[in-house]
Amino acid sequence: MIKKSVWLKSAAFAIAASLSFAAAAQDKQVDLKLSSWVPLAHPLNPSIQAWADDVKKGSKGSISSTLFTSEQLGKAFDHYDMVRDGIADIAFVNPGYTPGRFPVMAAGELPFLFANGKSGSAALDAWYRQYAAKEMKDVHFCLAFVHDPGTFHSKKMITVPSDVKGLKIRPANGTIAHFVTLLGGNNVQGSAGESRDMLERGVADAGTFPWGSIFLFGIDKVVKYHMDAPLYVTNFVWVMNKGKYEAMSAAQKKVIDEHCTSEWAEKLASPWADFEFAGHEKLRPLVGHEVYKLTPDQLAAWKKAAEPLEKQWADSVRKQGDNPDAIMKSLKQTIVKYKANF
Repeated sequence: MIKKSVWLKSAAFAIAASLSFAAAAQDKQVDLKLSSWVPLAHPLNPSIQAWADDVKKGSKGSISSTLFTSEQLGKAFDHYDMVRDGIADIAFVNPGYTPGRFPVMAAGELPFLFANGKSGSAALDAWYRQYAAKEMKDVHFCLAFVHDPGTFHSKKMITVPSDVKGLKIRPANGTIAHFVTLLGGNNVQGSAGESRDMLERGVADAGTFPWGSIFLFGIDKVVKYHMDAPLYVTNFVWVMNKGKYEAMSAAQKKVIDEHCTSEWAEKLASPWADFEFAGHEKLRPLVGHEVYKLTPDQLAAWKKAAEPLEKQWADSVRKQGDNPDAIMKSLKQTIVKYKANF
């Protein structure tokens, strides 16, 4: 009797496994268009490809992807709307390219919050998950991340906030643009890929970039001075077209969900963070460049000058009915929890 019971259980398990396999085999093939506006050589692209390859493996081949880089599907500034409208199925988006559109997310752009891009990415993602469904309701949010901290790279030395007055600066995001205006500078808008030309032609006097990217985009050819301080990070999101996600089977959605986590946010961002960090040391010994640290008093002056930015941010969040004090408290606590604080 016992043997028969064991046999029946084994048979039931085999039938269930067979049905499960059959269901997976019946999943419709899904082909995703992934869009990354940075150049092909950018270190983020291999990370995106690794993410896509792991999704394909997890879905037993039913979810495949093609990665389009270098603005092949559209301009960097348009990537959120491209996903919303189905021009791309999943895309790498810089929310700061459209200032004021995502006020909660903009908290992560405030100066002197993050010390690094690795645990910083996990922290940003873990924090923003509680707000993403409301603020980015046009798309299916996957994950959020940051690059390693960036700073001013310029044609003339910038050591104190007053040095920005009168300069033409290409800002990395909306918050840095507000900062430039606050300090009496003039913003010159342009994507990362357009920045070298802007600096070369004198349209800009300085730009804000993380360290490795100044080599990637050729900024090292047109500037000389580099302020050695973790001034800011830029927030990014990896988002998916809602219709594409909803059309997937339950098994396929599960695979996507398993690749949209804080762990994957850090995994996706880490090679880029290493690349940017290495750029700092690569630049330091080069002839014709001056990498300079701020004195304690100078750093204190920058932090003081940045204080009004948090008030501006809080006002924008309050206007849409959210509580900026609770949001900022949550962000700072999460950054400390992940040991990513400056």
